[in-house]
Amino acid sequence: MTETTEAVDHADDPADRDEPVADLPLRPALEAVLMVVDEPVTALTLAQVLQRTVAEVEDALVALAAAYVAEERGFELRAVAGGWRMYSAARYAPAVEAFVLDGQHARLTQAALETVAVVAYRQPVTRARVSAVRGVNVDAVMRTLVSRGLVEECGSEPDTGAYLYRTTGYFLERLGIGSLDELPALAPYLPDIESLEGDM
Repeated sequence: MTETTEAVDHADDPADRDEPVADLPLRPALEAVLMVVDEPVTALTLAQVLQRTVAEVEDALVALAAAYVAEERGFELRAVAGGWRMYSAARYAPAVEAFVLDGQHARLTQAALETVAVVAYRQPVTRARVSAVRGVNVDAVMRTLVSRGLVEECGSEPDTGAYLYRTTGYFLERLGIGSLDELPALAPYLPDIESLEGDM
């Protein structure tokens, strides 16, 4: 191989044509990153990765989200659980479910739904206290919720040493909300946890 041929081959190496991250167009770069994340990513993290200011990234994210809605795309960009992530558009949920689940809906049982609701509104809370509210043993249901990533341990109760549980970022993500403050005002209808301690 001649020197001239070597120079041409080297020039065609894709690695030599890589643009610096900071020189990439911001919106397409954001789209590329958001297509591969498996959990919501913050504007700060995106700004650090793409070497831009947080304000630039936030403006671009808001603009992208609005553009997807205006264009009636099959996907949308949402601010969820403190970060941003791509989702299929709600309108096309039946099509996605038909493809992914193939008719088999892996839904939570009524017991699991009731249990995660108690955890969400009373967290951090022990299993015993959740059982007191529900009136049944919740050990098996709590294990299911933990295995599905909806609930997690978050320390222990000082007096008893019992594990405390709380909902996870994935729980917020599945509900499509940014924080627990967005939960409906259901707490006033739950029994007072302290009044049930004597019955445990």
